[in-house]
Amino acid sequence: MEPAGLQWLLVPLQQLVSWGAAGAMVFGGVVPYIPQYRDIRRTQNAEGFSTYVCLVLLVANILRILFWFGRHFESPLLWQSIIMIITMLLMLKLCTEVRVSNELNVKRRSFTAADSKDEEIKAPPKRSYLDFDLNYFWHWSKFADYVQCVLTFTGVTGYITYLWLDSFLFVETLGFLAVFTEAMLGVPQLYRNYQNRSTEGMSIKMVLMWTSGDTFKTVYFILNQAPFQFSICGLLQVFVDIAILLQVYLYSYYPQKPVSHTAHPASTKAL
Repeated sequence: MEPAGLQWLLVPLQQLVSWGAAGAMVFGGVVPYIPQYRDIRRTQNAEGFSTYVCLVLLVANILRILFWFGRHFESPLLWQSIIMIITMLLMLKLCTEVRVSNELNVKRRSFTAADSKDEEIKAPPKRSYLDFDLNYFWHWSKFADYVQCVLTFTGVTGYITYLWLDSFLFVETLGFLAVFTEAMLGVPQLYRNYQNRSTEGMSIKMVLMWTSGDTFKTVYFILNQAPFQFSICGLLQVFVDIAILLQVYLYSYYPQKPVSHTAHPASTKAL
């Protein structure tokens, strides 16, 4: 009688834990960006956040969704990608609006289209048919340009995936590229910290939330037997997060003379 009663209690409890883990998997990845979004909106200053983070996560999650068509994995992982894409687009919209409102330069940069007539009156563009410039890639003046770029990337990669969907090697490579791209998210920040011998201006709260989130995510991958690419790259991502935390400790307690570096218009903090 007792084991049966205990089992009656454990089954719904296990179901609740499973639902909770799935919910944390879907929404946990966007939690670190909520305080960042609110802070940018409150201060009207986006210099502490790099939109290249949005680029990396958009590419990674678009590829992950395409990977799902070739190899169906758990639904929470699919929904996580959808939620992350929406979140990154919202971050891009806010950062673009804030940055443009703070810029004194009237020159506008776009993905494919020339400046509007109003802008042409103020500062006539040198090219009337195309304003794409690699030097200003992902540093455009309108949110619509980012949307056009994302849709173009999705369309091209989606078409290639459709053509090669029957290829096991292509599908597995696509899955690896998706999670490996996301795993490399912290590497630019890791290198920049090493180069500057400093972590000044970096959001420690976000790094801690990233580390805990990536750890949970990797454990979830392993326990739920997700495709092996997810587990391997999840572990790599956790190691990068830990390395950044070690930098925070070392450069805080053993400060070194910062290395002078030239500022670039597109270079902001990665975290």
